[in-house]
Formats: sequence, C-alpha cells, structure tokens
Amino acid sequence: MCHSLVTLLVLTATVGVAEVAAAALLEARPALVRTVTGAGGPGSWTYYADGLEIAAAAVLGLALLGTILVPALSRVLSRPLRPNTVYPLYGVRFTLQRAVARLTNTRFTIALFGDSSAIVHYLRALGYRLAPIEQTGTNFGTMLKHEVPALSRVGAGTMVSDGLSMANAEYSSTSFRTAPVTIGSHNYLGNNIVYPAGGRTGDNCLLATKAMIPVSGPVRENTGLLGSPPIEIPRSVERDHRFGHLTTGSGLRRRLTAKNHHNAWTMALFLAVRCLYVYGLLLIAMFPLTGNGGLYWLETVGTALLELAFTVGFFVLAERAVLGFRTLRPRFCSIYERSFWRHERYWKVPSILYLSLFNGTPFKPAVWRLLGVRMGHRVFDDGCRILERTLTQAGDGCALNAGSILQAHSLEEGVFKSDRITIGIGCTIGTSAFVHYGVVIDDHARIDADSFLMKGEHVPAHTQWRGNPAVELTTDADCRSKL
Repeated sequence: MCHSLVTLLVLTATVGVAEVAAAALLEARPALVRTVTGAGGPGSWTYYADGLEIAAAAVLGLALLGTILVPALSRVLSRPLRPNTVYPLYGVRFTLQRAVARLTNTRFTIALFGDSSAIVHYLRALGYRLAPIEQTGTNFGTMLKHEVPALSRVGAGTMVSDGLSMANAEYSSTSFRTAPVTIGSHNYLGNNIVYPAGGRTGDNCLLATKAMIPVSGPVRENTGLLGSPPIEIPRSVERDHRFGHLTTGSGLRRRLTAKNHHNAWTMALFLAVRCLYVYGLLLIAMFPLTGNGGLYWLETVGTALLELAFTVGFFVLAERAVLGFRTLRPRFCSIYERSFWRHERYWKVPSILYLSLFNGTPFKPAVWRLLGVRMGHRVFDDGCRILERTLTQAGDGCALNAGSILQAHSLEEGVFKSDRITIGIGCTIGTSAFVHYGVVIDDHARIDADSFLMKGEHVPAHTQWRGNPAVELTTDADCRSKL
C-alpha cells in the first residue's frame, strides 16, 4: 500500500510539475524568450548562442550525471538487497530494487559508452564484477539490461553483443528475490540473450543469438549452444580464426589504441549530434508566437508537429552524413580494422528511437525509405528494428510484426561479418522473430513468432518457418505428395 501510494504521489507530482511548467511557458513565452536569449530576439546572434549553451548544458549535464551520480546511487541503493533473500512485493526493498533497475538501465549512458573500452569502466562503477579485464575495445555493445548491477559478474575475455539481459531478480505474485548472475570467461554471447541466475554455462562458450541458457544439468564448457531448447554446436569454426593474429602479440596494444582514439571521436560525435538536436528543438519551442492568447494552443500543436518533422529530418541527415552519403557494403573483417570502427559509428551516432512513434502507421515505411531501406508499397510495420538499413530490402505487402529484428551482421570471435537481407513480396515476419544476415526470403513466405532465422538461410516461396533455429514446417499434404 505504501509503495503504491508513494509511486502515485511521485507520478502525480511529476505530471503536475510538467503541466505547470507547460502552462507557464505557454503564458509567458515571449517574455521567456527575452529573458533567456536577451532582448535581441531571433534577429540577434545572442538568441542562437544562448540557445546553444542551454542545449549543450542539458546534454553534457545528462552525460555527467549518468557517469557520476547514477553509479553512486546504484551502489548505495543496492546495499540493503541481500542475494537469495525473499522480500515481499511493494515493500521498501522492492522500491529500492526497482529504483536501481530504472536508474542503471538508462539507454543514454550505455549507448554512449557501449562498443568502446569505456563501457567496462562504467559497468564496474555501477557494480559489475569484471576483474580481471581483458580489454578488446568491444567487450559490450550499446544495449544491455540488468536488475541489480552489483550481482552481475562477467569473466575475463568475454565479448557480449547487444540485447543481453542479466536476469538477477526473480518475481512471484507475492514476493521477489535477487540472485547473482555469473557468465564465465572467454565466452562470446550473441544478440538477445536472457541470462538467468544459476545458468549452467562456464568458460569458453559460444552462446548463439536468442539461445536459451540451461539452468539444470552439467555445466557446459568449451562448447557452443544454439537454439531453444539449446543444442551443442562447435565452439568456433575455422573461418572465425582468420584474423586471430590481430588479437595477440605486440601489435595488439597499438591496434587497440587506434581503436580507442576512433571510438573517442565517435563518442564526441554522439554527444554533438544530440546537442544539436536539443538545440533545434529549443529554437522551435522558443520561437516567439503571435501574442494572441486565443491562438497559443493551436500554435503549440503546430510546434509539436514541426518538432516531429525536425526530428525525422535531423536524424535521417545525421545517419546519411555518418555514412558519407553512401550505402553500406557487405563486410568480412576484424574488429581492429577501420571499416568496422566506422560501422560502430553508424550504430552509435544516429538514433532510430523516434521510429516507435510511427509503429503501425503508413509513415514508418516512408521513414525507412529515407534511411535507405529498399521498402516496397503497402508494408505494415508494427515495431520492427532494422539495424543495417541500406543492406535490407522488403517487398510489397510485407508484414513486419512488433519486436521483430532484421540484423544484417554478426560479430563472433572478434570477426565482423555483414551481408544483405532480402525479403520478397507478401512475406510475414512474426512477432519477436529474428532474421540474420545473408538471408533470402522468397515471396509469400512466413516466419513465425519468436523464430530465429539463421545466417545464409534461403526460405522458398509460400513456405512457413518456425523455431529457434527456424526450420521449414512440413504439412500433411507435403508428406502425402512425397509418398
């Protein structure tokens, strides 16, 4: 009861403050413009200079708070949470645990430091146990989730792709508990893995994309796990060792230093792009209106639509600029080559978070086209993520369901591989389905919900594929025709 009351009061206060601030801004916008930007108004350079200062202070202040304040609060709030101790829901410790999860899963800071050497230091500040650290420059990606960072441990030499969720809190209808999550040394984790407390994997494992982590049986070591339920596969293949000489020897320090320099410029661009974005929003919001009180609400709606159009145009331009106004090409290279560093910059600097506003509308395929996706007509997109836009094609009449992912790359053993994804006419990609690089899906095929279509698969027309890894379903009619 107390937890619900406190949460309600916080939400009410937040909404109330926002409404009061909006109303005050609406009533006194011209005066606020003169106060913030000086008496010169839009015709004076001080108007724009002061606006840029405000935008830079907001973005850099958020980065500073995320780097210093969030780790400190995380450690303090996590102290009362004892591992493997059952606590009631909605009590004091539940409130602390949810506060820790919300604070430390802020996308901004993880996206800022991810895919660089800085991410391991940030995670250690949050409470992760990572010692000893074997720095690769790409130990963790830009998307990572956890419940309690202080109960997360990752062994030396392990590389983690985007989408890892450290599930170190378990809930029932009446209570919850926290528990340590430990990932072994020299592992490679693919995308979209939920790693539970008590996962039965040890050192030197390959955990493939969307693999289900076993929680019973012997500890798996020196092997690979693929699928749900998982099956054992070879830990690595010969092709993945082609660039092995770049990850050892005296030249590694020099290559890692060069990568760190490139990543530092990428992080600076990340902050600069967001400063300019906030600056643009600020200029639009602060532009003086007519002064007619009866038109303020109508003009405010127009301002919101203008800011939405600016958001789309700004990030489309930013993404195109990062690519040098060219398209991506299929790659097979080491993580210590400049072509991969540029691809990391492509992942980090632009943003596609705004696309969720257009889910389920005809506008989203139009924005995908602006970003370089070869998107057909009458495509229904209810929440798909396309990671390599200019390497992806979807034909007319396709349905891309919520949570689906089209990812035209892979990163294993320090080797980066990317290739095109081609989806034909009238295809369906099910909810939370994952389509990997090099896939060709012919017309009117269907990939069922939560399936993982592996790299290089060819899906024939009018077929249905299901599972993790996905395989073609055989109907009774097909069986009779083969007999």
